[in-house]
Amino acid sequence: AARIIQNMDPRADPCKDFYQYACGGWLNRHVIPETSSRYSIFDILRDELEIILKGVLETSDQGDREAFQKAKILYKSCMNESLIEQRDSSPLLEALAMAGDWPVASADWNKTKEASWSMEEKLSIMNSRFNKRVLIDMFVWNDDRDSSRHIIYIDQPSLGMPSRDYYFNGGNYQRVREAYLQFMITIAKMIREDKNMSKDDSFVQEEMAKVMELETEIAN
Repeated sequence: AARIIQNMDPRADPCKDFYQYACGGWLNRHVIPETSSRYSIFDILRDELEIILKGVLETSDQGDREAFQKAKILYKSCMNESLIEQRDSSPLLEALAMAGDWPVASADWNKTKEASWSMEEKLSIMNSRFNKRVLIDMFVWNDDRDSSRHIIYIDQPSLGMPSRDYYFNGGNYQRVREAYLQFMITIAKMIREDKNMSKDDSFVQEEMAKVMELETEIAN
């Protein structure tokens, strides 16, 4: 109750400016941070919760339940920046190998990988190991017809960019689209370099253009 009263402006006449009456105190005491497009009580609560979680995750894990131990291990691994720098791109290269490698970052993928490559297998690995839905989204949820049971749902996944507008519209959408393609090209070049492969800019650009074309067809 005190927080609600604090966020009000009782000096304002609610019959003339109800918004100022209800929110004037909040507007006077808060400024939207430069890093945010909005700022509300929920953002403050989130920040406060993150501080509490940080304290919990940094306590000793002796006697903790397995779920808490896993959370603390994950937190420590993310905070260990020296080890992250030391490992460099090796975790990404391992993930790519598990997903069937990447033709644009492979010298002879068509000869060595394609014959044994299975889309069904790779889609399931991307979903189960990396929580990444590609081409098909599949999940278990309550049955709309019978809430006492769960069923498998199959749906379309999200696109590489936020919405299909980014693939077709001009203006800012086109600029984002061009930056998105350039980002893919840059990442492919970096991975080729980390795998000690020869530099082949034209090949990388052609392959990433095909990726962009496929995503555009899916968006359509």
